[in-house]
Amino acid sequence: MTQNKTILRALRGETLPTPPIWMMRQAGRYLPEYKATRAKAGDFLSLCYNPELAAEVTLQPIRRFEFDAAILFADILLIPQALGADLWFVTGEGPRLSTITTADELAKLKPVEDIHETLRPIYETVQILSRELPSETALIGFAGAPWTVATYMIAGQGTPDQGPAHALKAENRPVFEGMIHRLTEATIEYLSMQIQAGAEVVKLFDSWAGSLEDDDFTEFSIRPMQKITQALNERHPGVPVIVFARGAGSRFAGVHQATRADCVALDDGVDPVWAAEHVQIDGCVQGNLASAHMVTGGQALVDDTRRICDAFAKGPHIFNLGHGITPDADPDNVQLMIDTVRGS
Repeated sequence: MTQNKTILRALRGETLPTPPIWMMRQAGRYLPEYKATRAKAGDFLSLCYNPELAAEVTLQPIRRFEFDAAILFADILLIPQALGADLWFVTGEGPRLSTITTADELAKLKPVEDIHETLRPIYETVQILSRELPSETALIGFAGAPWTVATYMIAGQGTPDQGPAHALKAENRPVFEGMIHRLTEATIEYLSMQIQAGAEVVKLFDSWAGSLEDDDFTEFSIRPMQKITQALNERHPGVPVIVFARGAGSRFAGVHQATRADCVALDDGVDPVWAAEHVQIDGCVQGNLASAHMVTGGQALVDDTRRICDAFAKGPHIFNLGHGITPDADPDNVQLMIDTVRGS
């Protein structure tokens, strides 16, 4: 049964008459049931580390929308916390971390092999989901890619241009490269444990890849993802990897080959007709409806959904948004998107 799941078939290179569909951040604040469960947990991090409640919010969009895949509910900044960084969330503003910008601070991080003590509840969530998901629904694990996670660790929070990370890269290359290496090794271990716990697919989110220029894009976005993909392929043959180098633009061409990933996720800045000619020729693509449609709805949502499906109809395709759904989205628009993809 596992091998017949539509997303796994697309990831193996099959062209399906109807693309499988899931949605980035499909478990989240746009759903009233999520808000109720988060209130029960107390705060965001408590929700992430409570296996029963984290599994519940992962399952909620599956019950409501019958997506073809569930994605583990967690956060990309759990790895820095597991490595010893302080992590907290400020209501209305987002995550905050203790910064790592010097050799001494980097040296004080925990060894990679120690991360599992903190992350064990995440693996328990995966185990619960592998038992409770419908038999036709695939389970996706994930992690942030090293560059994106590093930008938060260096700045202590999200920034508009990832300026602090670029500055450290220019001013103290050994510390910056040491952090990328540590995060690469930790991500391999983290995703490997998710797979062992039951994840059938894993995805790497490099949300800030687009701010890397020239050789830095290859060195600090593509190469770490390639190392992670290769290590996972060696440890877990047959488990597909999706990579998302958001903001890559024309550089999406060749990402399949450079990373050896099974699927390249596309943001909504990429024209699907172009992507079919330059990216999908190398393998499965995922995407790439603009998240704004989940707020505005209407005929524009239907038209763009059909345009994307038509553009990618001749090759393997997983329908998704070009980035995560936003808290102000209307669940009825999500259903309209799904109905349009599935032709009902």
